[in-house]
Amino acid sequence: MAILELAILNIKPGREEDFKRAFENAKQIIMTMSGYISHELKSCLENPCRFVLLVKWEKLEDHTEGFRGSKEYQEWRKLLHHFYHPFPEVQHYTDI
Repeated sequence: MAILELAILNIKPGREEDFKRAFENAKQIIMTMSGYISHELKSCLENPCRFVLLVKWEKLEDHTEGFRGSKEYQEWRKLLHHFYHPFPEVQHYTDI
C-alpha cells in the first residue's frame, strides 16, 4: 500500500516563478530516490503563493528515513527551502 506525502508550500510573495524553475531541477532528485512512485505539484487558484506537493512513496520510511537522510536531500534543501515562508508542514496519508 502506497503512502501519500502532502506538503502545503507557501512561497514568499514574488518568488513563485523562481520556485517553479527551481522545482524543475529538484524534481529530478526526488524521482531517483528509492521507494519513489510519483509526484504532483499543484498551484492554488485563489492564492498564487501557495502550492501543494503530493508525493507517493512505497512506504513511509522511504520518505522519512531514505530521502530525508540522503545526501540528495541536502541538494533538494539548497534548491527549494529558501522559498518557503513559513516552513511547510508535511503529513503522510494512507488508503482506507
